[in-house]
Amino acid sequence: MTRALYVTAALVVVTAGMRAAGGLLGPIFLALILVVTLSPIRSWLSRWVPGWLATTVLVLALYGILAGGVASLVAAGVQLASIAPRYADRVSDIVDSVQRWLQDLGVESDSAQQLVTRLDPGTLANIAQTAAGAVLALLTNTVFLITLLLFMAVETGGYPARMARVGLARPALTRALRQFVSGTRRYLVVSTIFGLVVAIFDGIALWILDIPLATLWAVLAFVTNYIPNIGFVIGLAPPAVLALLEGGVGLMIVVIVVYSVINFVLQSIIQPKIVGDSVNLSVTVTFLSLIFWTFILGGVGAVLAVPLTLLARALLVDASPGTRWVDLFLSGGGSIRAEERWRPGHQPRRPYRRWMPHFRRRPPESPWRE
Repeated sequence: MTRALYVTAALVVVTAGMRAAGGLLGPIFLALILVVTLSPIRSWLSRWVPGWLATTVLVLALYGILAGGVASLVAAGVQLASIAPRYADRVSDIVDSVQRWLQDLGVESDSAQQLVTRLDPGTLANIAQTAAGAVLALLTNTVFLITLLLFMAVETGGYPARMARVGLARPALTRALRQFVSGTRRYLVVSTIFGLVVAIFDGIALWILDIPLATLWAVLAFVTNYIPNIGFVIGLAPPAVLALLEGGVGLMIVVIVVYSVINFVLQSIIQPKIVGDSVNLSVTVTFLSLIFWTFILGGVGAVLAVPLTLLARALLVDASPGTRWVDLFLSGGGSIRAEERWRPGHQPRRPYRRWMPHFRRRPPESPWRE
């Protein structure tokens, strides 16, 4: 009992410290996940070109992704600012209509006014200013992120040798990190592919329905695909509200139905079956991880919730024989059961090796080259 209290107190202290340092930890974790995901580029190129050239290509790829994200944020802010003024009168009309409807239902005038105050254009302007401040903070951290990506990318060439030496002393830790790296890469690759498919279908649907800024909402649908469980709702809200302002309740319902059909089929039926054992986290654990990492890191934590949970599981659960039993409660019940993953002599099945046979020739001691 005393030990449990000590562990709980330590977790509370660590969580509070991570939340206080969230502005610093966010770029660090983002850089780590990006480098882990794209490091095979350098490993593949280093077979035919000098190491410095392979590292340069890796750095350019990382900077390209970062530049694309920043450009998307700037473009979104400019486009939203350009169309916001023309909807001010429409928002006022909707607020008045909602207030009259509440009064018809028997709600007192003062109470009805308080309920619709949050829809006031002035309130929406304050929300926009808050969002702009968050974007400015992200741009400020971009300088730190650029430098961190450069250092991590340059050092990727030495990670295989380092991890091989670590494997001699801590084989369980090396095995856990190898599973984290491979699982994270497969999860992000599958999420990226399905995010592109969802974005294309959503963008075409919005274009057919003549919703303004259809391309912007398609990009938003792509980004929110990385957010588990509630990403669909986040990506749906802006185009649904804009449809309400543009064409009324009927158009908003059509947008909601179209989004629900596309995203339910792709994200709720097809994507989980393909991701499968690459994550091996239960739905409950995934949802709780989303809440936890969003609380710690904000928006970055929401996007990286699953990879960061895989990293935490590798370091705190899989790396120690005394805590591997916790994996039974984290497992999603895939084809590779949690109780089998650490059975002596068991080698996890990797279905992607059927179409990437060169993985068979790589040494097991090197998780950064998986």
